[in-house]
Amino acid sequence: MAPHLKLSSYADVEQAMLDLVEQHFFQGRFLQTLCSGGYSEAQIRYFALQYGYYSRHFPRVLGAAIAAMPPIDAWWVPIADNLWDEAGRGQPGRAHEKLYLTFLRSVAPDAQLDHHGIPDVPMSKAVETAVDTFIQFFRQASPLQAMAALGLGSELFAGQVMARIGEGFRHPHYQRSGPVNTLFWEVHADEHEPRHYQLCKQILETYTSPGDLEDMYETGRYIALSEARMYEELHEDMMAL
Repeated sequence: MAPHLKLSSYADVEQAMLDLVEQHFFQGRFLQTLCSGGYSEAQIRYFALQYGYYSRHFPRVLGAAIAAMPPIDAWWVPIADNLWDEAGRGQPGRAHEKLYLTFLRSVAPDAQLDHHGIPDVPMSKAVETAVDTFIQFFRQASPLQAMAALGLGSELFAGQVMARIGEGFRHPHYQRSGPVNTLFWEVHADEHEPRHYQLCKQILETYTSPGDLEDMYETGRYIALSEARMYEELHEDMMAL
């Protein structure tokens, strides 16, 4: 932890994480380029195909998180609720896998997908590393670290990041071949992620010792920076096309 960072409350941890997200996500090259309309159609197509893999594997991340939780419903039920959202809460067409296809088809209508919606291009190293980092972390995490990894390392800011991505895709530059369907991004930003974080926060904010606060921050920082690297590496891949 940076020597100047003083964590005396859970609110301090939240703010420190949000400051990190501002620097590494919102000021990162991917969101800056996306929101300025700086990507080509081929680059957007590449991102859509690759992020589809990340979204498709996220239920595995949630399953790994549940496995790291104690057998106490206050801990694992919030993660199961998150997983149920991934399944669309049983509503036809609302599963995130299906919602994502509405976005993918709007930016890559020529993508070759199998009957499961999986494209014929391999998953990039950037996405593979981000998914593996998350899942491997849960294999040795304490319950508190597992909850912090999901809550502070993802759900705290996921809605804001996904809202910005949806906003970026509404840039006029990306509408030239037809409107981009951003429902997938909007559902996460408006409905799901804020609630997912509150469910995690109910547990996390009860831990107030200096050691626990530092542990939660370091965990959140580790996972968040892994995801930030994914976006940065996807940006590099896109610029190399």
